[in-house]
Amino acid sequence: MTTALASHQPWSRQQRRRVLWPILGLVAAAGCAVVVLGLAVGDLAPSTIATATLFALLPVVVVVGAFLWLDRWEPEPGRTMLAAFLWGAGVATLGALLVNSLVAVTYGEYTSSVVSAPFAEEALKGAFLVGLLWRQRHELDGLVDGIVYAGLVAAGFAFVENILYLGRAFDTASIDGYSVFVVRGIFSPFAHPLFTVFIGIAVGLAAGRRSVAARVLLPIVGYLLAAGLHALWNASALWDDGQGFIAVYVVVMVPVFAAMLSIALWQRRREQRVVAARLGEFVQAGWIPWYEVDLLSTMRSRRRWTAAMKSQYGRDAAGAVRAYQVAVTELAFLVNRPRHARGDDRDDPRLAEVLAFVGETRARAVALTSAGR
Repeated sequence: MTTALASHQPWSRQQRRRVLWPILGLVAAAGCAVVVLGLAVGDLAPSTIATATLFALLPVVVVVGAFLWLDRWEPEPGRTMLAAFLWGAGVATLGALLVNSLVAVTYGEYTSSVVSAPFAEEALKGAFLVGLLWRQRHELDGLVDGIVYAGLVAAGFAFVENILYLGRAFDTASIDGYSVFVVRGIFSPFAHPLFTVFIGIAVGLAAGRRSVAARVLLPIVGYLLAAGLHALWNASALWDDGQGFIAVYVVVMVPVFAAMLSIALWQRRREQRVVAARLGEFVQAGWIPWYEVDLLSTMRSRRRWTAAMKSQYGRDAAGAVRAYQVAVTELAFLVNRPRHARGDDRDDPRLAEVLAFVGETRARAVALTSAGR
């Protein structure tokens, strides 16, 4: 998005802020993931690593796809979502590997698994979300955004961790790699996202508040819930020869997952209602024409609109219409923010910025469709 604020900065500073530093961050995070894999599976045969990677890839495609589907109303920037995944896959896994290894050597495997792993891993995964809250709070429009970013961070972490577990399992005769895949890839692919989603929800709630205390305390509460559930999950695998694991899975994990899924779907429907409720105001303000209200009010109507543009005017026109739809959604979320979170509308510098984005995207969509007539 071209921002009004950025246009007042020197060109070199804009490039560093919007291009150079994000790219260097992505490269660094990816490099951490390579270091983790090199340390953990570097002594395995290439065929074993390839098999483990393939099996680890299967659940991550499902998990990431689910969070991207949840994020369809107002898709987050692709670069930020990629950064979230790479943070989990690289920075968080490398930090967790170092901390957990040190604790295991000092205090034993049980302490590492039940105490160190849950608290260190959730802290490292949650650090990305807290960074978003304090540095890019405008990217968090509510609970759905917090859930999506938390899910992507955790999916990246689980992907690399699954490669480590599966690689060792396929390389060890006493452990059945396929059984490990069934437990981690089929029965519990959402385990890591489920833990970290507590932090995501807390961050999503905190983003809607101006209180500094709320932005500090809410993530701490979310972190403690995430680490506590994670610790229970890890400890259950060591109880009664696996019977405790089954009990915790059925009694705790499945209900919590169902509750989180319900919250996510409820919030997604709420996003649709927020947009639909604001469209009339936008017409009165002259920001959008009246005849686009029905086209913008539901996901089905939006899909039909973009499909019609693609069939009549081509892929570029459909992409322009989709960008316009996203801009209107972002405007609706910005206007809908509670007054205690954003102050007076007229004093919000992002309002003019997002309105300009709406105008730019609509002008491009109109130009492309007019050229195709």
